[in-house]
Amino acid sequence: MLDKIDLLRKLSHETYDKLLPGLQRRLYDLEKACWDHKISSIFVFEGWDGAGKGSSISSVTARLDPRGFKVHAIHPEHTMVSTRPWLWRFWQRMPNYGEMAIFDGSWYGRVLIERLEGMSSEKEWRQAYKDIVEFERLMADDGVAIVKFWLHISKKEQKKRYKEIEDNPLESWRVTHADWERHKKYDEYFVAAEEMFEQTETESGPWTVVEATSKWYARRKIFETMIAALEHRLGSLAPPVRKGKSKDKDDAELREAMAAAEQSE
Repeated sequence: MLDKIDLLRKLSHETYDKLLPGLQRRLYDLEKACWDHKISSIFVFEGWDGAGKGSSISSVTARLDPRGFKVHAIHPEHTMVSTRPWLWRFWQRMPNYGEMAIFDGSWYGRVLIERLEGMSSEKEWRQAYKDIVEFERLMADDGVAIVKFWLHISKKEQKKRYKEIEDNPLESWRVTHADWERHKKYDEYFVAAEEMFEQTETESGPWTVVEATSKWYARRKIFETMIAALEHRLGSLAPPVRKGKSKDKDDAELREAMAAAEQSE
């Protein structure tokens, strides 16, 4: 699957700049409609280190109502969590009715990082496939819209981004020894990701692979996928698309939000 993805797809910054206000306004309108109609949603961001998961999340949330969403950054479990069923900590983060939950990292860590770094036994990570499918199906049966993103870049591109970060004295701390060690295992992670797609791609929890070499192309695809998913879930309850040019003040604020997202890249 991943070997067939065209990573050369791109979008110019100028084109993205023009599209962004409309995308953000539409996502805001859908967020409000979901809040009004008590429809919950879950957006999972997985992918390669350095592919832009964090900056993409910053971009899509910049103009949302903060009362309607929560972002959850998922890290390896600690001792207290390991004494409970492994999905327990994710159940604690499921959205209330009408809310949006955005995961920077997720339960898929068990079949990726935990699997390849020896943090889970083979029995545990193999069982996790079934657990995940049942977990997501249960949420979907309760009316939750689920979208899962995999931000995809090549091994060469990942190395290039790591080098660029390390060359910046103010950002070099972001690339650790562990990051480079995982980079060496790129091919192993590639195989694990392919198996993950095969085992967990379902009608209720589909995967969307995002070509992330061009961050502008990636962000547009993420916006459009989120918008399509919420429109589909709302159906006839979806608000009409707003027409007409935005006010100068709104456009200025949106461009400022985009610039802020860029700085966090």
